[in-house]
Amino acid sequence: MANTLDMQTIFREDIPLIDVRAPVEFDAGAFSQASNLPILDDMQREQVGICYSASGPESATSLGYDLVSGEDRDIKVAAWLAFLREHPDALLYCFRGGQRSRIACEWLKAEGYDVPRIEGGYKALRRCLLSTIENLPPLIIVAGKTGSGKTEFLQQFDPAIDLEGIANHRGSAFGRHISAQPTQLNFENELSIHFLKLAQHPSIFIEDEGRMIGKVHLPPPLQEKMKTAPIALLEDSIATRAERIYQEYIELQWREYEAHFEGRAADEFSRYLIEAVDAIRKRLGNTAHSEVRGSVLAALKHQEQLGSLEGHREWITLLLADYYDPMYDYQLKKKSSRVKVTGSREVVTDWLLSHTESLKKAGLCRG
Repeated sequence: MANTLDMQTIFREDIPLIDVRAPVEFDAGAFSQASNLPILDDMQREQVGICYSASGPESATSLGYDLVSGEDRDIKVAAWLAFLREHPDALLYCFRGGQRSRIACEWLKAEGYDVPRIEGGYKALRRCLLSTIENLPPLIIVAGKTGSGKTEFLQQFDPAIDLEGIANHRGSAFGRHISAQPTQLNFENELSIHFLKLAQHPSIFIEDEGRMIGKVHLPPPLQEKMKTAPIALLEDSIATRAERIYQEYIELQWREYEAHFEGRAADEFSRYLIEAVDAIRKRLGNTAHSEVRGSVLAALKHQEQLGSLEGHREWITLLLADYYDPMYDYQLKKKSSRVKVTGSREVVTDWLLSHTESLKKAGLCRG
């Protein structure tokens, strides 16, 4: 399993993986089809690392055998065996394809399981994935002002990449979800897997995004590719966009907060909105920030007193008109030469289908 083609097949076919790295390594960066069944836990890994630095590889390996012995070894081998009984086609790896995966495979072979070990380990797998970002097919960007429903619009097309879904963030100051975003490494890994699975298409649909989506950033090769891609621009009235934002960022978000935080929902929801407004203070300027913040506080008070979310509509419209729309207009001017179509969903859909037809019928509409 050493060459690039084999590694691409691992991800295209979602072959199950046993990741024997320590939990701290797995949490920092892993793959969606991998299960973390470590040969060394975090503390054992730290001890072996210290020994390696002080006394060299042979002493470190000897210490590893001492640490993972007896009942601890039996428990770990049993976990691998249970996984292999459920996933007999699984592959195994550590960080670089070194001692940890080699020893794990030796122990499994003694139990009658000859498990393929991925040469180069996690580093080689990740290197293979990142190479897909550097060799993307042409992109087609769907753009539009805040609240245009670009993410939802793209869901009817194939092949399309949902950047915000992978980033677990809606892409604006108000875009965070209750659940945490992936680490940068996990974001890049998952994004690369999505691109790899679509690499055979002549083109891929993608939403217009800035460099950052919440706390994660787009890989530089993707950013460069997006700078030259043709743009299809969705247009919607400010009233329609404000209503869409109200439903998604207020009604839906409030229900999620109620379900997740129980008695603390109101406090957490207030914190979420106020922190989002304060995050764009410099861009708004002091006067506009004070106006929007005051409107948000008034809406929260109205919500507390009457149990109604309706008061939030005012600040949403205010923020669109005074901040998001002017900012988007400014950014759009810098890439106006790449805008190939502007209009309603119907107009943009017709152009996208016509354009992809010219690219050898790639990306047919599902809906």
